[in-house]
Amino acid sequence: MSGRRVAVVAGGPSTEAEVSRTSGRAVHKALAEAGFAAELLELDATLPARLVATGFDVVFPAPHGALGEDGGLQGLLEVLDLPYVGSGVLASALAMSKPHAKAQFRQYGLPVADDAVLRRGEDVAAAVPELRLRLGGALAIKPASGGSAIGVALLDADVGDAAIQDAIERAFQADDFVLVERCLRGHEVTCGVLERDSGATALPPTLITAKAGNFYDFTSKYQAGGSEHRCPAPFAPPVIGRLQGLAVAAHAALGARDLSRVDFVVGDGNDPNSVTVLELNSLPGMTSTSLFPEAAGVAGIGFTELCSSLVQRALARPRRAVPFAPAMP
Repeated sequence: MSGRRVAVVAGGPSTEAEVSRTSGRAVHKALAEAGFAAELLELDATLPARLVATGFDVVFPAPHGALGEDGGLQGLLEVLDLPYVGSGVLASALAMSKPHAKAQFRQYGLPVADDAVLRRGEDVAAAVPELRLRLGGALAIKPASGGSAIGVALLDADVGDAAIQDAIERAFQADDFVLVERCLRGHEVTCGVLERDSGATALPPTLITAKAGNFYDFTSKYQAGGSEHRCPAPFAPPVIGRLQGLAVAAHAALGARDLSRVDFVVGDGNDPNSVTVLELNSLPGMTSTSLFPEAAGVAGIGFTELCSSLVQRALARPRRAVPFAPAMP
């Protein structure tokens, strides 16, 4: 594969653009070390022309958030008939929309928290009492799309209605839809899924302990020392097996491809039935210290090998077939 031209795409018009650029730089460095002719490109209006003019063999998407992770970039690459790492258009769009992803998870019988969805323009003040009645006192409030915990609030049962309304309004700053869930307290856990020739395999789960906040928020994720990761997670073997099985099942439920990372809440580290699926990230962070590469390293897969194998998998995938189009009568 040495010398094959790889476009690593990062950035874009997203609240997570800087996070994405960090992932992009790390992937670019790893692929160069593996012998690929890699180039780091910004996700902007000049990207289509640059992809066509340069003659890239494959694309490694590293954006997080709007246009890069929601199927937008993937749709462009399908039109250009360029192989790329990661999930296709539909799976990317489903994973980005938390309510749509949860609908699929429910369809496949995966354990998820009760929820409701609010649309911008609804009477939030009038909705709050009904939300508390349906979902209980403690609530998790999230923009319907996006990641890095931007706009997310976890509220205890003793907060007033005004605090809930404020949190919903802040979430609306990031999205036209807001997901309100029953807040399930417990251990925050994530589990990566990596596809190899033998199929989709779960990586060792990681227990996340936030240090900079009361949950794994933006500061805890990205501030030095903001969180502690324990991989493999120190749970009973049946819980580890449940986490890995659900991660692979969530990956399949959305039709994800190549890699994903599934987030969970675990109420009791000794009880497999205490595991709840939160969401699936179709393009996990790919810095050398991000959760997905960390778990891959524990499984014996170094970062350079990980990035290289994902590119090779995309290159080996059959190209999109051109269907027969009958002439108009």
